[in-house]
Amino acid sequence: MSLLDWVVLVGTLAFIVAYGIYRTRGKQDMDSYLKGGYSFKWWTVGLSIMATQASAITFLSTPGEAFESGLGFVQFYLGLPLAMIVLSVTFIPIYYRLKVYTAYEFLENRFDLKTRILAAFLFLVQRGLAAGITIFAPSIILSTILGWSLSVTTFIIGAVVTIYTVSGGTKAVSQTQKQQMTIMLGGMIAAVFVILNLLPEDVSFGDAIDVAGYMGKLDVINLEFDPSDRYNIWSGLAGGFFLQLSYFGTDQSQVQRYLTGKSITQSRLGLLMNGLLKVPMQFLILMVGVLVFVFYQFYQPPLFFIEKGQESVAQSEYAGQWEELDQQHQRVFEEKRENIQSLLSQLKTEDAEGAATTRQQIMALEEETLALKAQARNVVEKANPENETKDADYVFLTFVMRYFPQGLVGLLLAVIFSAAMSSTASELNALGTTTTIDFYRRTIRPDASEAHYLRMSRWFIVGWGVIAMVFASLAPLADNLIEFVNLVGSLFYGTILGIFLTAFYIRQIQARATFWGAVVAEAIVLMLFFFLRDQIGYLWYNFIGCALMIATGLLFQMLLPKTTDPQ
Repeated sequence: MSLLDWVVLVGTLAFIVAYGIYRTRGKQDMDSYLKGGYSFKWWTVGLSIMATQASAITFLSTPGEAFESGLGFVQFYLGLPLAMIVLSVTFIPIYYRLKVYTAYEFLENRFDLKTRILAAFLFLVQRGLAAGITIFAPSIILSTILGWSLSVTTFIIGAVVTIYTVSGGTKAVSQTQKQQMTIMLGGMIAAVFVILNLLPEDVSFGDAIDVAGYMGKLDVINLEFDPSDRYNIWSGLAGGFFLQLSYFGTDQSQVQRYLTGKSITQSRLGLLMNGLLKVPMQFLILMVGVLVFVFYQFYQPPLFFIEKGQESVAQSEYAGQWEELDQQHQRVFEEKRENIQSLLSQLKTEDAEGAATTRQQIMALEEETLALKAQARNVVEKANPENETKDADYVFLTFVMRYFPQGLVGLLLAVIFSAAMSSTASELNALGTTTTIDFYRRTIRPDASEAHYLRMSRWFIVGWGVIAMVFASLAPLADNLIEFVNLVGSLFYGTILGIFLTAFYIRQIQARATFWGAVVAEAIVLMLFFFLRDQIGYLWYNFIGCALMIATGLLFQMLLPKTTDPQ
């Protein structure tokens, strides 16, 4: 990176942190540290909600997902707007009326302590794992830039974000997320224009769209019902709806964001803002990945996008095999590029028959390219079994580092680091809050002073920061980070949502039936994942877990001896 890029990167991040510290200066109490003192207007709430969800994974992994699979991932968000409406009508008024610190306090009012503890425990497990993944994502960047090991950069990122979160609490997180979200969106819009400018002079935006479309990257909606398919309209509307409803309605990292609103109306407007803008935002980020794919149809892409992997092969006995694969890759690329240029000429002359034939040749060459890349990954693994072989998350980062102009490289890296800071800070803040309120204050030290709880919440944030860094070591095992983090959530969100929907809408199910129904539902979801993961797309676990929790709750309510449960 150039000096200008470092100045842009460090200057941008320093401004954001300094602004957050300045806006949250002064004495803090539990309300201001954990709930922001109910002080924010709807646009701050909305931007904070969006920034919490838009982690560094979003800007590293989503373009890589689009590069490999196209725009189909946007179906994941189709259930989001409806979920925001349901939350605005149902969840928010109850949380405000009870003046809760966490969503799980409500469950004790409706059921009992053990149900509250169970839901809070499930949240801590899945969000602790997710925090590790979101810490790992920016450590990829630092490792690539500085040439350090991933374990070292993971520790550095985790330590910095933990210190930043401990210092300001919820108020600092929400204040800084406005600037972070502005930088994220501005950086991705700039990326679109830069990529289009880097395309050959005779290739227009319309030509780029034609190439992407003919190569299957613009297939947004898949109407085929297939439970094993990761993304189709049915999994997006059903599984996606239940995932978003659970994430925004029962996940403390999001609940804590909209509990900062000045009023119910401000919080509702913030959620609805997220529902309106999130899908277009994800579409924009996916389009960046599609455009990178189109760019690499005209300029030779790497056979493998992780430089460390290439270097280890070059120093091994497999160097000759790698060189042969690289030559084949270059030959296939040049033949495919010629066919793509022919395709564009045929489209301009409206030669539909010729275009169809050429497209078949292009897709055959693309299949050959994918086969060569699979062989390359095998060589990288044989050269050093510790090498990371899943390079989709490195596609966009490699492209930025190689082709973006000075200054803009620093800005795009600032986008990714800003996303990492915003989402990880929200997660650690929520983990610390839940541990303090639902476990420590409720069951261990119920009569301590407010100053004591404030101090302990900071220590719990530090503890979760350390745990998240340990969890981050699991991230290299994932094919794609954004899928991994959503998979982790899907394994737990359905059960948690089932508990809350039972609490809101099914008054006849009492505490013991709800508790044991949740235990059985979660056990079944985990068994389905371990034994049938290839037959069930992960989004369906949200629906399955929720439905199982309610069904088993009803069953236990009929079978268990009648008791007088608190309602």
